Amino acid sequence: MTLEIALEADEEWDSSISWEPLVRKAVEAAIAQSAFPDLASSGRPIELSVRLTDDDQVRMLNAHWRGKDKPTNVLSFPMTEAYELNDESFASKELLLGDIVVAHGVCKREAADKGVSVENHATHLIVHGTLHLLGYDHESDADAAEMEAREVRALERLGIANPYEAVA
Repeated sequence: MTLEIALEADEEWDSSISWEPLVRKAVEAAIAQSAFPDLASSGRPIELSVRLTDDDQVRMLNAHWRGKDKPTNVLSFPMTEAYELNDESFASKELLLGDIVVAHGVCKREAADKGVSVENHATHLIVHGTLHLLGYDHESDADAAEMEAREVRALERLGIANPYEAVA
């Protein structure tokens, strides 16, 4: 897999953190734990963008695309249909997965509430967003459980504890 990630981090995001390798590892872990792990060894060019921005930008996108006038932690905008992920006729074509947008303020508050670093929580949100780009959702209890299990396995690959377990 040739993974091209267009990353843009606004000034709110800590510039002392190397976001590019963090984002790459999160995306690769999500792909490995998806129903499409063969993408990693396919040689197929894969492209996505990640925008680390502020709550206002995410609020505007959320209002426009989802009709919810409030910031949320992560938004995903898939550009690929599920059939393109494993249909052999698409195997040599570039795979444009889509866009992931993460809100700094929401991420920072949630990280503090969970007692985890912003880096680890942002990694979780990028894994979550990548799984959305790969066709996963949490609309039903069964879908939510499957997506959560894949997130937990992806984060485990990265040495990050299960974010869904209560901290004692």
